[in-house]
Amino acid sequence: MTNLRKPIKSDFPSVRLRRLRKNNSIRDLIAEVKIDSSSLIMPLFVKEGLERREYIDSMPGQERLSIKELLKEVSELLDLGVKAILLFGIPLKKDDSGSSAYDRDGVVQRAVREVKKNFGEEVTVITDVCLCQYASHGHCGIILEKGMKKIIDNDKTIEVLAKIALSHAEAGADIVAPSDMMDGRVLAIRRALDDAGYTNTAIMSYSAKYASSLYGPFRSAAYSKPAFGDRRSYQMDPRNVREALREVELDISEGADIVMVKPASWYLDVISLIRNYFDVPIAAYSVSGEYTMIKLMAEKGLVDEKQAVWEQLHSIKRAGADIIITYYAKEYARWLRDGQIP
Repeated sequence: MTNLRKPIKSDFPSVRLRRLRKNNSIRDLIAEVKIDSSSLIMPLFVKEGLERREYIDSMPGQERLSIKELLKEVSELLDLGVKAILLFGIPLKKDDSGSSAYDRDGVVQRAVREVKKNFGEEVTVITDVCLCQYASHGHCGIILEKGMKKIIDNDKTIEVLAKIALSHAEAGADIVAPSDMMDGRVLAIRRALDDAGYTNTAIMSYSAKYASSLYGPFRSAAYSKPAFGDRRSYQMDPRNVREALREVELDISEGADIVMVKPASWYLDVISLIRNYFDVPIAAYSVSGEYTMIKLMAEKGLVDEKQAVWEQLHSIKRAGADIIITYYAKEYARWLRDGQIP
């Protein structure tokens, strides 16, 4: 942990910290953190059976994409310097076991193949590994009925997650990202990948994923709202921070290459604590609720959108994140290119 600094005697007026704030050039020169487009990941929704783009009501400015439109989007992102995408699939059909999630001809698998065919190593393709969008019940795992109660069967779920991750790796994904929060899923996925020869496929684990109220717009966008109950039995309790360290430590021991905190803005203390304890790449996911709050405030003229996003992303970076997943990646990169933000 960082040591507390000892109080110092003020040397005002000879010491004036404002000297280093007097113009933008000096501020840029001594900025402690800087964000460029290459450290951002753009989440994208690819929908099976779609012919064109489909506006997402819950997330102004975001769209569900056909595979053809996905390729156009990736091309535009690369032109702006955003070199990584996180894919979420929306299938035509769902069932209780979420079987379309590991279908080798599923929407994400086809999307990955097309992106890699067209752009190769220019773009890093990350795939979300979960069941919620594919299962009719909307939960992140396999449902087991015990007595009068429905529960998520952890061990059966991780077997399925390993199948999903392997199907993504076979399609060409560079990184698989399990978002389910089941115990032991990183180890199961790492073993499945290695046994099949995909030793170079990395794992970015949603290590500290909290049961947050900020996921609402995403669940509407991806049609993944739980049909019953909630996800608090497997996602983390927002009141806990030490538990996040245990989750991260376990994921690293099981083979995670990158760990993630989700959501980002309301959990900056968690990002900072993980940074102090572990020397691994840290991703932070600025989720749909964070994005939509800024969008709606900007629409009502209550906030300068560019400055709000600039401040938010730098706060996440300052807390210790190396990588930021944000729905603002494309807009931020454009603002940066056009000189509209520092």
